[in-house]
Amino acid sequence: MRVFLMGLTALAASPALAQESDPPPVDVEVTSGGVNQSISIAVPPMPVEGAELALGRNIAGVIASDLRGTGRFAPLGPGGLPNYSLAQADAPAWGDWRGLGSQQLVTGFVRATGPGQVTVGCYLYDVGAGRELVRQGFAVTTDNWRRAAHKCADAIYARLTGEGAFLDTRVVFVAETGPKNQRQKRIAIMDSDGANLRYLTEGEATVVTPRFSPDGRRLAYVSYAGRRARVWVLDIASGQKRLLVPGLALTSAPRFSPDGNRIAYALSANGNTDIWIANADGSGAPQRLTSAPGIDTAPSFSPDGRRIVFESDRSGSQQLYVMDADGSNQRRISFGGPAGSPSWSPRGDKIAFVRIGAFRVGVMNANGGGEQLLTDGWQDESPSWAPNGQFVMFNRFTRDGRSSLYAVNVNGGAARRLPTPQDGSDPSWSPLQR
Repeated sequence: MRVFLMGLTALAASPALAQESDPPPVDVEVTSGGVNQSISIAVPPMPVEGAELALGRNIAGVIASDLRGTGRFAPLGPGGLPNYSLAQADAPAWGDWRGLGSQQLVTGFVRATGPGQVTVGCYLYDVGAGRELVRQGFAVTTDNWRRAAHKCADAIYARLTGEGAFLDTRVVFVAETGPKNQRQKRIAIMDSDGANLRYLTEGEATVVTPRFSPDGRRLAYVSYAGRRARVWVLDIASGQKRLLVPGLALTSAPRFSPDGNRIAYALSANGNTDIWIANADGSGAPQRLTSAPGIDTAPSFSPDGRRIVFESDRSGSQQLYVMDADGSNQRRISFGGPAGSPSWSPRGDKIAFVRIGAFRVGVMNANGGGEQLLTDGWQDESPSWAPNGQFVMFNRFTRDGRSSLYAVNVNGGAARRLPTPQDGSDPSWSPLQR
């Protein structure tokens, strides 16, 4: 594969191999009604050398599924497309592909490099121009092949749209089972496409609002163990957990600061609920940030860590407010119908929220104004941003009490349901994996 193999990176150790230059994105048509799903892309099965033949088709299948799920692509394959040789991975036979009518072509290869180890190549071509757009590679264990596929899809998505990657991520959510009036709620974690699901809590107590730390290694969440709402911090790898604030104080709605060192949360006492902040490692004394009569809750940091948006009913109805991270300069930013559950975009320009009453997920400008509703379900709640700031995940309840996870593009378009083995609520999107 020419000099390509000399530049392969180990996926577990570092991000994917970057291109030598950062060319502009290929033109993508956008319409007033949302993103036009007009980018056709062929994703045939990859040739395999020295490993399970199914890997080539499986990896191509995940790439095609990832791209389709973004709403920006209409993939062809891997089924029904012709096979190609290992030598043709970086030298396509253009006559074989131009007749398909596809604008773009994804090729690659899977090559065994040792016991339980494979290298996955990833190429993207402009079929009409006959030119290479992406060349990346990943060294992975055979049981970690899905991450190579997600990384490849991310590289293609970023190159063709000019937007940031977001597919090689994970999602935590509350997995719900049982009758409506006696739900068992466990924290579950899965890949962004629903694969590799496992449970982080066993259902011994009801849990809500799990939220990732910025490095994706910890969760802050609320457990009702002992019938008291309290914030816990969980190490995902080890399973070890501890109370954020020792004692019996009623705490809820946790969010990490962008540096991962602090957690903002709501504390309820003496008929009032206020925003507090504590060190994530449990050191030091918590600091109170609000003191207005009523309920202040659901804090969310700006990506630079300098401000916090939160929900408050101090004006008589639930509205959104912004303050400096030390609690100063509190001001209202929403003036329409009641609004809650704010979440600051990773880009810093938007805040996602829930229009209470109608229960629609929307976005507004970070300084208020420019409100736009994105969803139209019966009851849509709990918005969480993709790390590229382009998609919002949320949960949708139906009238019979069932709940599912969805994602929607902030530029508009239909929401896409995410596969979960049971009902899901309270999603949180991880940062890109490393």
